[in-house]
Amino acid sequence: MTGHIYGGIDIAMKVPPHQYQETLAFYRDVVRLKEITDKAPAIGFELGPNRLWIDEAPMLSQAEIWLELFTDDFGAAAAHLEKSGVVRCDAIEPLPGGFKGGWVTNPANIVHMVREPAAW
Repeated sequence: MTGHIYGGIDIAMKVPPHQYQETLAFYRDVVRLKEITDKAPAIGFELGPNRLWIDEAPMLSQAEIWLELFTDDFGAAAAHLEKSGVVRCDAIEPLPGGFKGGWVTNPANIVHMVREPAAW
């Protein structure tokens, strides 16, 4: 199959406003992970070989984890996922025009970004 899918490096934690500052403080001040500051206003932390991004999500009542998957050919990967019955959910968060990627969910409703590495 072309469109090989493999793990990405970004993990997004979508956090409701009433938990956002405390969640940032947990990773920064309690766990003491190294903060990523070069993509302001986004706030991230080094999580081993991964990057944990903490996003304030006013539309949520509880936190969610979103994961990233890479592919060398999004069109082929999207066709494979569709054939396998995977649900696309591109309306969940807007992506830039021409972006070579999209949103899907696994059977447990965990959101995954599937994208070509150079797409972001």
